[in-house]
Amino acid sequence: MPSAMAEGRPSQAEPSAGAELARYYDLDVAGEQADLDLYLALAMSADGPLLELAAGSGRLAVPLALAGHQVTAVDIDSDMLARARRAWDAHPPSERGGGALETVETDITDLQLGRSFALVILALNSLLLMPGRDAQLACLRSVARHLAPTGRAVVDVWLPSPEDLALYDGRLNVEWTRAGQVPGEVVAKLVSARFDPGLARALVTTFFDAWPEAGGDLRRLSREDELSFVSGPELLGLAQSAGLSPVVIGQDYELTPFGTGSERMVLVCGLL
Repeated sequence: MPSAMAEGRPSQAEPSAGAELARYYDLDVAGEQADLDLYLALAMSADGPLLELAAGSGRLAVPLALAGHQVTAVDIDSDMLARARRAWDAHPPSERGGGALETVETDITDLQLGRSFALVILALNSLLLMPGRDAQLACLRSVARHLAPTGRAVVDVWLPSPEDLALYDGRLNVEWTRAGQVPGEVVAKLVSARFDPGLARALVTTFFDAWPEAGGDLRRLSREDELSFVSGPELLGLAQSAGLSPVVIGQDYELTPFGTGSERMVLVCGLL
């Protein structure tokens, strides 16, 4: 659903598994920057504060705040939000351009901030992590509930092809091996996924293996996620049911018009 932040070696108590997974998540998505320019451009034209749902460790929220915007980042994962706050706090006031970052730890499906925002962002497949259509609809209703009358919301969702899902057969794949953020650490990401076509859902198990570059014991952490896939028409129907009206339907972060065979939908919406 972030830019990596370099960290020193833990010096006191051993970090929690959740904190370690958040750190490895940052390493995983360190190269995911293709969408940032889109959000920076939309934020420039937004007349008011910004809201990011499922903001994770601040991959988008921190750069948007550094660009001078008032950003509220919401996520249910306290370890992810802690990394976002540390990333923001690492920049002195002189680098913040008048921006601000607020983090809110809560479930985004029933979010009630009592405020409206000029731009609401649900980025990088975060909607797919909602467990089923009811939760996805509730999430989009949260988007609409917090969108200013003249504001814009962006929902970014991967639409996998049958060929993509054919790989979701339980096989274990090594996605990458990288230098870790702790000096001398090597980290590998391995993924096993199994797709249920009847439910249009996939159970994805992610393993992060870490070991000292100079040799030593391997440490493995894992997490499980269930992805609930949507088709393009289903996403448009959910958005409309939530009170959102498409303004632009793109297939990429340049907002190239969506067409047959598109494997991503970037939906820019206003209120109905």
